[in-house]
Amino acid sequence: MKILIVEDEKLLADSIKTMLEGRGFQVETVYDGETGADYAELGVFDLLILDVMMPKLDGFQVARRVRAKRCGTPILMLTARSSLEDRIEGLNAGADYYLTKPFDMRELLACINALLRRQGSQVDELSYGNTSLDLATSMLICGENSVRLSAREFDVMRLLLQYGDKNLSKEVILAKVWGYDSNAVENHVEVYVGFLRKKLRSIGSNIKIEALRRLGYHLEVDEA
Repeated sequence: MKILIVEDEKLLADSIKTMLEGRGFQVETVYDGETGADYAELGVFDLLILDVMMPKLDGFQVARRVRAKRCGTPILMLTARSSLEDRIEGLNAGADYYLTKPFDMRELLACINALLRRQGSQVDELSYGNTSLDLATSMLICGENSVRLSAREFDVMRLLLQYGDKNLSKEVILAKVWGYDSNAVENHVEVYVGFLRKKLRSIGSNIKIEALRRLGYHLEVDEA
């Protein structure tokens, strides 16, 4: 599970990140609203944790911008502003839950788990052809055969399954999986697609990852 923390109090952001990473989450932290909105719109996070009072864009503006892009990722909003009007504004902006500072880390973790359970109850696997990807265990499954994917393989495979037969460019894969400010290049995408092709063959999957020059990759079912 990937979580994005958008919080300008670096000490708090880093403390939350350390706590969550200790529980097995993948966590990114950014320290202003504008950067937070850019990251959130990549669509690769399972949960957004937003502070309200931030430079460039406040949390309400970030939430509205994310929701305007039809991004349904759960949003947990953090703020020292505890008035009813502020809570209503946060919920109306698109937040799913509103936690007032100061808070106990156990309360924060309980909120995070509740939001992720709510999301997980809707989708816990992606399927295409005779193959499925278990989102909880990172297992690629075909009948009685299965293989575990690495974190990066999982992210690429999940993206391909979400797009299905629609073409997905290498640039989009790089942005969504590695991040737009990463030093990764298109060859990284090619390498991981190669890994996934081998793993799909190893479990007898009828999914093929097809490449179209200058258009990227899409999935096809081999009917043979």
